[in-house]
Amino acid sequence: MANTISAFQDIYLAAGLRTPFTKGGGALVGETTMSLSIPVAQAMANKGRPDALIWGQVIPDPTQSNIARELVYEAGLDPTIPAFSTVLACSSSFVGMIQAAGMIGHGGMNLILVGGAETMSHLPIALKAPVADKIISTFAHDPDAALKAIDALTADDFLLPIHGWANKQSGRSQGEHTEDTAKTYAISREDQDKRSYLSHMGALKGQDEGFFKDLIVPVAGVDHDMIPRRDTSLEKLAKLPPVFDRTSGKGTITAGNASPITDGAASLWVGDTEGLKRIGNPPAVRLVDWEVAAMRYSEEGILMAPARAIPRLLARHGLRFEDIQLWEIHEAFAAQVLANIKAASDPAYRRAKAGVDFDLGDFPWDRVNPHGGSLSIGHPFAATGARILSQATKELAGMASGSRAIVSVCADGGQGTVALLQAR
Repeated sequence: MANTISAFQDIYLAAGLRTPFTKGGGALVGETTMSLSIPVAQAMANKGRPDALIWGQVIPDPTQSNIARELVYEAGLDPTIPAFSTVLACSSSFVGMIQAAGMIGHGGMNLILVGGAETMSHLPIALKAPVADKIISTFAHDPDAALKAIDALTADDFLLPIHGWANKQSGRSQGEHTEDTAKTYAISREDQDKRSYLSHMGALKGQDEGFFKDLIVPVAGVDHDMIPRRDTSLEKLAKLPPVFDRTSGKGTITAGNASPITDGAASLWVGDTEGLKRIGNPPAVRLVDWEVAAMRYSEEGILMAPARAIPRLLARHGLRFEDIQLWEIHEAFAAQVLANIKAASDPAYRRAKAGVDFDLGDFPWDRVNPHGGSLSIGHPFAATGARILSQATKELAGMASGSRAIVSVCADGGQGTVALLQAR
């Protein structure tokens, strides 16, 4: 699925604000998805009133069916701002950007606030449907009996998240699937560790140079990302044990080359020239085109859809890898990044899987994630798309006019979203 933005209706992205990203169970463990979202939405709305708000949340909160609308009220925003929620796994706030782009220029929409949040420290536990139904129906006529039934609950009455965020169709985690991908594409442990090391070095460079300072809203006394490790090294990464394949002796994915469980919220502006004026004409980049891809995840891996989306998007515009000055690629796992680019670089794969017969040339690895990625910054599911798009927007806006960026996010279930951006 693709869409080329009309030349008569330029749509722009402007970097948004986000919370610091911290490890699950860490400095933001006391926060909720809503409490992380509120300061971000308030700080953004202080710059200008959005015509709509789109917000993502992947891990469900049983107390709110539409986090976007609840956020309007909880953050004290104008209640006449329409708001809706969106979910596409790790691409949730990315697809929120695409939804916003489709709304701009219609229905009086010139500026839309997009974002998402996740508190991965907190995993909700649900009752099995028959048990919940019985307790709820009992409450209606005998509250005391219902309370006694709750006291008598056992572990068998709950839907316990024993497998964490496992894919429902396969019953396996993304890490287990990506171990298969690493083996299929012969992605070495050494290359994975190197990619992780480079991510940490980029994030630390960004912190030291103040790159993130105007992108982050302090929360709970935290004013910077706490995941990038200054003490990391290739030697230390090499000593970490595999975490998803511990028995075959061939496991390569470790806690060091996989993105960590993370808490955080992030946002992004999507608008036209009229909308940008309302927020002071910040540095912005043009959204040229986008691609949403889906595939049967059992073919080569659950996170491999970008390998199809990237060639389609580039070929549609007659662009080669070298024509893209900036690559922002979501790092769910180092192996997934390496496998997707290896596949997209293979002419036979492009013809068979992406339906593209176009020479893309050699891939410029030195242009990937210059200020770090999800391996070092973190990955709060629904916030990741907005974080990456904002980071790419700030980087690209500082480049020469006409410079291009590709932003790519893989998503659970065999899906992926990719955008082509251009500096003004």
